[in-house]
Amino acid sequence: MPVAGIAPAGAAATPGGAPADLLVRNAKVYTGDPARPEARGLAIRDGRILALGDDHELSGLTGPGTRVVDALGRRVVPGLNDSHLHVIRGGLNYVLELRWDGVRSLRHALAMLREQAGRTPKGQWIRVVGGWTAEQFAERRMPTVAELNAAAPDTPVFVLHLYQSALMNRAAVRAAGYTRETPDPRGGQIVRGRDGEPTGVLLAAPGALLLYSTLAKAPALDAADRRTSTVHFLRELNRFGLTSALDAAGGFQNFPGDYSTVVDLARSGELTLRIAYYLFPQTAGQELADLRRWTQTVRPGDGDEWLRLAGAGENLTWAAADFENFAEPRPALDADYETEFEQAVRLLMEHGWGFRLHATYDETIRRNLTVFEKLAAEGLFPGGRRWLFDHAETVSDDSLDRIATLGGAVSVQNRMSFQGTVFRDRYGPELTARTPPVRAMLERGLPVAAGTDATRVSSYNPWVALHWLVTGRTVGGSALRPAAQLLGREEALALYTRGGARLTGEEEVKGVLREGCYADLAVLSHDYLSVPEAEIPEIESVLTVVGGRVVHAGAEYAGLEEAVPPVSPAWSPVARFGGYASGARQAEAMAEAVAESGRHHAWRAAREDTVPGAAAPGPVDPCFAH
Repeated sequence: MPVAGIAPAGAAATPGGAPADLLVRNAKVYTGDPARPEARGLAIRDGRILALGDDHELSGLTGPGTRVVDALGRRVVPGLNDSHLHVIRGGLNYVLELRWDGVRSLRHALAMLREQAGRTPKGQWIRVVGGWTAEQFAERRMPTVAELNAAAPDTPVFVLHLYQSALMNRAAVRAAGYTRETPDPRGGQIVRGRDGEPTGVLLAAPGALLLYSTLAKAPALDAADRRTSTVHFLRELNRFGLTSALDAAGGFQNFPGDYSTVVDLARSGELTLRIAYYLFPQTAGQELADLRRWTQTVRPGDGDEWLRLAGAGENLTWAAADFENFAEPRPALDADYETEFEQAVRLLMEHGWGFRLHATYDETIRRNLTVFEKLAAEGLFPGGRRWLFDHAETVSDDSLDRIATLGGAVSVQNRMSFQGTVFRDRYGPELTARTPPVRAMLERGLPVAAGTDATRVSSYNPWVALHWLVTGRTVGGSALRPAAQLLGREEALALYTRGGARLTGEEEVKGVLREGCYADLAVLSHDYLSVPEAEIPEIESVLTVVGGRVVHAGAEYAGLEEAVPPVSPAWSPVARFGGYASGARQAEAMAEAVAESGRHHAWRAAREDTVPGAAAPGPVDPCFAH
């Protein structure tokens, strides 16, 4: 039995008094703690690690109420921590989204779209919102607007491709209100045909405001469904072994309104992911007013171990933010943005706030560092506050030295997994080989943490990001980085565990499996430390524990996790297709499709639509007739 309750023969005393609540045995535990890197099992009590050891050493910690889990020799790792994840915004919308993350053929993706069109009620949109790229498909191409129109003639469809572009079918163009008279917004383009009418293609040129402002036109969930959506999104993250995340805020995420759902879940003890969140001024021109109001009402550290305020960012002022659309040239920022930016940083420093900054290009980073150095000369920066750059794809060695001098950190994401070949085509293989220069960051002793920038720029699957750190390959298999720039598996895992904990000042209690630390861990489907590199993206957790609670259980442990409400609304794409399409889920879907095809052929034969003994006809599906 992989799980059991233990009733000891005697009433032997356990170290520290009460027995363990949960004991994991027969495991290959990678602790992440250099002082004790491995163990055969661990015991948990009151949400913390009580002890590590072999099965014999831990046997005395059992009692009548101890749940004992046999890991069956599987690898156990500290819970993963995504240092840059838009988890709050993602949760509010998760059940509305048709996820193409991990889907391996465009044909399959369009079939999903066509089926969802039949399930979506009038007035609602179908949203494919990030986490995929054309490179992952066997066809190596994006869908066409004609294919969207064929798959969903009457239901609005919005398909976001990274922060580069979006495709809309005719129904979505009408629903969004775009006509020949609609002007192009600054930094975006509504592509038009010869007749001047919108074609359904939107381009970030180079800013993504047009893309996510169009998405914002779609109907939103009510408060109850937003709550259910967030619960299911957190469980989806738990499925991959995530136990913590830093929410980097983002556009169209207003404080405090859009944070109320996770606050409510935290108050009721229903969070299954520890969240440290940031505050992001939403309106250009009133950033300083927003920051001033926040510094007077809330403080970093407010909250508890499950939900806490970490600081400001990833934007402080809109004028200082560059973009991540590598299909377009690097944007030229305003020549004088430093004046307002300095005011924002000064305000935060004076009130004891740390921050994080979106900065893709070294040109932006250098200008920001000059502001910080000016404040440092006054003795104001950093003043013990945690601050970091996000992304930093083209940061130079000189800038890294300046970041180290100022006590900064860097959060890197695997955006190159999805945009690497586009970047290489624009900037060449030499720069691509060190983008971002993670090895150079580590050599300087900088605190570095890893993440995804999901859910729109990339997939939330952390094993895709770890695969990129270890192999330097895109989701399409293109090798971009030489061996000297790659990380070892333990190095990469450290960026996904201890790295995030360092950014939030929790390195003493999170990111390692050590006595007294949070009982956050994952029992993996494949041994990350030894599985072939190509299989790293296929890893999932079969048992995820956060604070001693089983929040995800699969394989032999299915049914052990805490109950979750049904997906709502019932027509949700998640209710039919789930989230990330792992290899196991795709195999299951393929088996269902084969069975359905067989039943359909039998029905046609019975109707004399086919000739007995003749070859089965090919599929007749308008999705694939273009």
